[in-house]
Amino acid sequence: MELSKSQAAQAADASSSSASADQTLELMGAEILVKALQAEGVQYLWGYPGGAVLYIYDALYKQDTIQHVLVRHEQAAVHAADGFARATGEVGVALVTSGPGLTNAVTGIATAYTDSIPMVIISGQVPTGAIGQDAFQECDTVGITRPVVKHNFLVKDVRDLAITLKKAFHVARSGRPGPVVVDIPKDVSFKKTTWTGYPRDVEMRSYNPVKKGHSGQIRKALQLLLSAKRPYIYTGGGVLLGNACQELRTLVDMLGYPVTHTLMGLGAYPASDKKYLGMLGMHGTMEANNAMQHCDVLLAVGARFDDRVIGNPKHFLSVERKIIHIDVDPSVISKRVRVDIPIVGDVKEVLTELIAMIKETTQRPDAGALAAWWDQIESWRGRNCLQYDRSNTKVIKPQAVVETLWNMTKGQDVYITSDVGQHQMWAAQYYRFDEPRRWINSGGLGTMGVGLPYAMGIKLARPDAEVFCITGEGSIQMNIQELATCFQYKTPVVICALNNRFLGMVRQWQEIEYAGRYSHSYMDSLPDFVKLAEAYGHTGMKIEDPAKVEWALQEARRIVREEGKTVFLDFRTDPTENVFPMVQAGKGITEMLLGKDDL
Repeated sequence: MELSKSQAAQAADASSSSASADQTLELMGAEILVKALQAEGVQYLWGYPGGAVLYIYDALYKQDTIQHVLVRHEQAAVHAADGFARATGEVGVALVTSGPGLTNAVTGIATAYTDSIPMVIISGQVPTGAIGQDAFQECDTVGITRPVVKHNFLVKDVRDLAITLKKAFHVARSGRPGPVVVDIPKDVSFKKTTWTGYPRDVEMRSYNPVKKGHSGQIRKALQLLLSAKRPYIYTGGGVLLGNACQELRTLVDMLGYPVTHTLMGLGAYPASDKKYLGMLGMHGTMEANNAMQHCDVLLAVGARFDDRVIGNPKHFLSVERKIIHIDVDPSVISKRVRVDIPIVGDVKEVLTELIAMIKETTQRPDAGALAAWWDQIESWRGRNCLQYDRSNTKVIKPQAVVETLWNMTKGQDVYITSDVGQHQMWAAQYYRFDEPRRWINSGGLGTMGVGLPYAMGIKLARPDAEVFCITGEGSIQMNIQELATCFQYKTPVVICALNNRFLGMVRQWQEIEYAGRYSHSYMDSLPDFVKLAEAYGHTGMKIEDPAKVEWALQEARRIVREEGKTVFLDFRTDPTENVFPMVQAGKGITEMLLGKDDL
């Protein structure tokens, strides 16, 4: 995002260390924090005040370049900053107080950590002299967050605050991105020190992520790729996080090879292109999963072979294939699946070098073998595994809501967020993403309640874009209070609740694995979502007729555009509908259930 003139000026001022006036300036820790955020170009900060951070809030009150967004729950603060980071590629920033403020934020931190999202979370702490004394609203922030952060810091001396924040942003955005927590005791925020400017550079002896891949390994990968008879390119969220989507598209188009994405990688390659086989994994397409199992050379880029992608590792490894794995994080290579050619490095740089090598060589793929491979893929694709009852006129099919939304918004400036469950999978299957960073959801941790905070964070960053939150009646209630935040900060979005009166994915598993024993997965009491939306100052609509789905979506778009209100669409969908294809736990990725006939 571009900074305004005043913001750019304050950022330059905050980072300056040459002005003689600055060299004798005494600043409180809270003021140093604000200058650090300005120097980092931070425009939005999501948070919730409390005693341990009041000096910080006072310092925020005295400036006008950083907009603070007051959420209604600390978990939503981190989720909103997370959604902002996913959509923009910038570091998201959240601010919480000590004790319960921090513990409320942990789910959001863990969500960002699992999906490698660059974030800095600033937490208040009791005064340094009270740490370890069971003070009011004290908790061991460093200990609690250690398993779910890329790194964390406890700042005990105000003189260390500026360099610590510089380190925090550097660690968060470099290498494999991730959340960093900076814990600031209250006395550190009000003590003063001489301000000589925000550090321009930072060196961390123990942290030097590799950027350039090994050229010899890349050349080996090239030879293997060009000699393949049944090649396949498998990509994950690392391609988006590494801003390497254009390089991936160039590579796929040069080679003419089939490509698939994980849930987190959707949009890296256009879903409308025939070379894209759809998402793979537990709810992936038949063609994507079969190609994954039967290829002879697999190029994995920014992905980690997780359990939802390859299913049973023994089944996956029962077929011999050669695997090339590119990732910036060496710890994920050969973690679950042994690979033949590991390449550690920045995905963008490695793909750029690989493309250059292809251009230099006269060797090309085996056209005959590739044509035969495509024939096989088209036979799998011909099964149309995403077919559903489109002719139903009695009850709304959830897939139809997503498909209708895609048909009316494709090619436009649109972001789709989701919560977690059946609706998430239908969104991933039926909204065909052609561009990166337009699909915002919790992949690795599978956190319910993220959809609405994600949406409002994105809408603040991209006010001219349309933002839709596809959710369920269970997930939306986990952070429903953020409707108040949407109203206060004028971030109108469209909430598409696929309301089947069940915790849908739980019910699906109970139907298939637990003989239909629906233990606590049915919603016996639901609010009137229309009245609830209106109570928060928004518009609500209840839709039960399949013939009115398209009208409702278009009307919601009009209301957002013309009236600036969030619209809650309560779609009453078929409660018996399941997500197919489906790979059951413990099964291989080709052992798919394609419909109720397979149960």
